[in-house]
Amino acid sequence: MSQYATHSVKQKNIADLQAMKQAGEKISSLTAYDASFAGLMDRAAIDVILVGDSLGMVVQGHASTLPVSMQDILYHTQAVSRGCQLAFIIADLPFMSHATPLLAAENAALLIQQGGAQMVKLEGACLAEIEFMVQQSIPVCAHLGLLPQSFYQQGKYAVQGKEEKEAQRILAEALAVEQAGAQMLILECVPASLAKQITQQLTIPVIGIGAGVDCDGQVLVVYDMLGIGLATPPRFTKDYMQQTESIFAAIQAYVDEVKSSCFPSLSHSF
Repeated sequence: MSQYATHSVKQKNIADLQAMKQAGEKISSLTAYDASFAGLMDRAAIDVILVGDSLGMVVQGHASTLPVSMQDILYHTQAVSRGCQLAFIIADLPFMSHATPLLAAENAALLIQQGGAQMVKLEGACLAEIEFMVQQSIPVCAHLGLLPQSFYQQGKYAVQGKEEKEAQRILAEALAVEQAGAQMLILECVPASLAKQITQQLTIPVIGIGAGVDCDGQVLVVYDMLGIGLATPPRFTKDYMQQTESIFAAIQAYVDEVKSSCFPSLSHSF
């Protein structure tokens, strides 16, 4: 078992993750979509499991995350929660499921009440939706930088925040979502220097994916880090199966490298 594994039977909560940020301990996270993978991640002492709408691409075989429905996310969140006892569970709000504050809150309630999620994640600086959900005691994780649900609008998957004006916009949005009540932030595909600046300025945990080593933690799509995705893996991921003999060992290696700041390296950053 990983040297970072815990023998506690207590499931992590947002206060634990906040304490990790304050202590400078890196937060490890992976996506999961079923009970078996969730159980393996628990054994490897993953801190956070994200039931991501990435399931549309890696599980369902779609070209983007856009076809994923609320029922899809609810089903997979229920499966993950049955297999998970220790990790903190976040569930995605899929495309158009948070178009209004009330719709966002109603769908978030489903994922928490019926799915077993402890927090929901939504893409973009949706301040009204975040504020309303927080008023209803719903824990929220914001998501900035590359926004997969905006694929048709952006036209391609590309690094965000390379230009100064764009970087300042993302920084302002990060400060705004924290002010609106978000208790966590995921930064996807932004320059490492920008991610470091945001992480230092925010008091909430900042989890990076393609955002450099200075974030408070890291998340990857599990199929990418196992080298079993249908598409060519993005530059910011690493195939841990190449250096290990089993899926469990690969997850352990990932946790260890995140905790020791060996991952991501410069080659996995922008």
